[in-house]
Amino acid sequence: PMAYLLWNEYMKFNPQNPDFFNRDRFVLSAGHGSMLQYGLLHLAGFPNVTTEDLKQFRQLNSCTPGHPENFVTPGVEVTTGPLGMGIAMAVGLAGAEKHLAARFNKPDCELVDHYTYVIMGDGCNQEGISNEAASFAGHQGMGKLIALYDDNKITIDGHTDISFTEDVNARYEAMGWHVQHVEDGNCDMDGLRKAIDAAKAVTDKPSLIKVTTIIGYGSPNKANSHDVHGAALGADEVQATR
Repeated sequence: PMAYLLWNEYMKFNPQNPDFFNRDRFVLSAGHGSMLQYGLLHLAGFPNVTTEDLKQFRQLNSCTPGHPENFVTPGVEVTTGPLGMGIAMAVGLAGAEKHLAARFNKPDCELVDHYTYVIMGDGCNQEGISNEAASFAGHQGMGKLIALYDDNKITIDGHTDISFTEDVNARYEAMGWHVQHVEDGNCDMDGLRKAIDAAKAVTDKPSLIKVTTIIGYGSPNKANSHDVHGAALGADEVQATR
């Protein structure tokens, strides 16, 4: 739902001209969920990601590799995969926007005016690089950086309670971020809208929106399990989910 809202209601982009300068940037920091990004590109009308391309997911020489690659798939801003890498590069993108806006914008002419949106996961927040980058973003007051934290409490090894129980929102707040929490990221579309709107209204701080979700939502046998962390449901479970 959070990705749908961003692409359908908030983001500024042009499928026919993916590199136009003032587009909003989208970074899937949780790069192992790359099919989400390919599905978004396809549904948004990017001509380079067809139904046939989606069927070639994770196949050699396809434009839908296992992790997003910006030199392979038009519409992918940055290559992500190693956890924490995406949010760190998003800080760089937002920093570039802030610097260029300060350098070139005039009171009667705003040449540079775009947002950087990120979807990140538990694994991203476990990595040191994300903390260093987030600290810098807070210090610089990057108000056009909005990160949505998919808080599904699952890693590839199992539930996060075996290794990661810190208060992530409190950490980001301490680093100078504006923080919010949407408790039902599976169904509360209005709550997500209100949180994104509130984040955009804060212009002097980057924003973190913690969105609590259930991984594999709707799957009767694999929801809330690391069995759907980067793995296909399988034919039987797809049918049961339908």
